[in-house]
Amino acid sequence: MSESTPEIVVYLTQTCPFCTMAKRLLDGRGLSYDEIDVGADRSLWKVLQEKSGRNTVPQVFIGEHHVGGFDDLQAADDSGELDRLLAQ
Repeated sequence: MSESTPEIVVYLTQTCPFCTMAKRLLDGRGLSYDEIDVGADRSLWKVLQEKSGRNTVPQVFIGEHHVGGFDDLQAADDSGELDRLLAQ
């Protein structure tokens, strides 16, 4: 990942299969990302809800852009939108 690539943050829980799939997709692309485990911390879960407007995990952010959950991330990868977001 180049230094100009936006930061990727994944809000997740350790027991969520969709979180695992999101991490695998990012890993498969060779992308670095920060994980924020909201599973055991209600205050972090509240931050996730306020930031994303959603009450599910995973929630993926690239820079300031909210990509969404795993299905959204997969769709962005399939459509080429993920590459565009990473190029910003």
